[in-house]
Amino acid sequence: MKVLFVSNDPAIFDATSAVRARMREYAAAIGELHIISPAARAARGEQDGNLFLYPVHAWKIFRIGALAERARQIISERGIEVVSAQDPFEQGLAALRSVQGTGAKLHIQVHTDFLSPWFVRDGNWRSPAVRMPLLNRYRRSIADRVLPTADGIRVVSERIKASLMARYGSTIPEPMVIPVVVDAVVPPPVPLPAHPAFTFALITVGRLEPEKRIEDILMALKLVIRHYPMVGLFVVGDGRERRNLERMARSLGLADKVVFLRGWRPTAEARGLMASAHAFIQASAYEGYGRTLIEAALAKVPIITTDVGIVGEVFKGYEDVLAVPVADPTALSLGIVGLIEDSTVRLELPRHAEETARAHLAAAGDIPARIAADLVRVTLPSQAAL
Repeated sequence: MKVLFVSNDPAIFDATSAVRARMREYAAAIGELHIISPAARAARGEQDGNLFLYPVHAWKIFRIGALAERARQIISERGIEVVSAQDPFEQGLAALRSVQGTGAKLHIQVHTDFLSPWFVRDGNWRSPAVRMPLLNRYRRSIADRVLPTADGIRVVSERIKASLMARYGSTIPEPMVIPVVVDAVVPPPVPLPAHPAFTFALITVGRLEPEKRIEDILMALKLVIRHYPMVGLFVVGDGRERRNLERMARSLGLADKVVFLRGWRPTAEARGLMASAHAFIQASAYEGYGRTLIEAALAKVPIITTDVGIVGEVFKGYEDVLAVPVADPTALSLGIVGLIEDSTVRLELPRHAEETARAHLAAAGDIPARIAADLVRVTLPSQAAL
């Protein structure tokens, strides 16, 4: 089978990246996989076995058109059967334009819970305002146009599937739930940097972007240290919000309670750092899946998280994780205090969470093979009747 992915991840052009390794697995399952993605000028097209990579160099305002034009060329030259966009937004619109007038089928992947009210909401009276990109409202309107034209849709969680069916109903094919690939092999622990100012270490891992709402974790920490001054936070990751978060930590008097471990780190190192913390904490406004929750569970660390992604679907609140509402620093602080004060909770939650995570990964099966089967499914004549 010949498939074209319309991607937005330039890491695929790094032969040593985890993304490239995952795409090799997909290519092996699919047969012949072509991927186009915006990339830096230095990136060049290449063939890696049956994986073919094409960088697109274009300014943002011209990017959709450039992706669509390059995709149409590849469809024609390589006999592409399915074009799969890795989101229903800019990439989805480019994919839609590329298949029009061709025999290629359109497949859309949805990795983001874009129908969550928090996709466009900045905050509430309980939390600091975190300005969400205005582009998110436009992206919803693009998805409204793209998804009803799809021949097949893959989502990464039941939460997303339910939201799509509630909004679009029978105007879209029933989405196929195929979760994200997570390596079940746990890397060795990586020691956290020594820090004499605190002895109970929280850790959060991920991109420092508005939707991660790290601000809520800082507010929760401010509430906790009034009574438990030994608590501190390690922030692993980088992003557009890093400087704002560093300023906020200083303004809250948390300069000696928060350590920003800057820069990109390999997945194995980030997971190793998790294993050395006393608790993992996540305050995301929304998640499509929540890979770091699986990774934290496998690292056997207690988890405090907002009710997003696979919380409720995979991890149960107060059985596997401490789940709290979005944008509620007080609830986050109570979760932290609960772990500090109750040693039974600290021991039992991670034990249950690890068992749940391993059962989930086992049930997920061979994800590259499932993705390949889903792409084949959209080419079948019966698919048009769904």
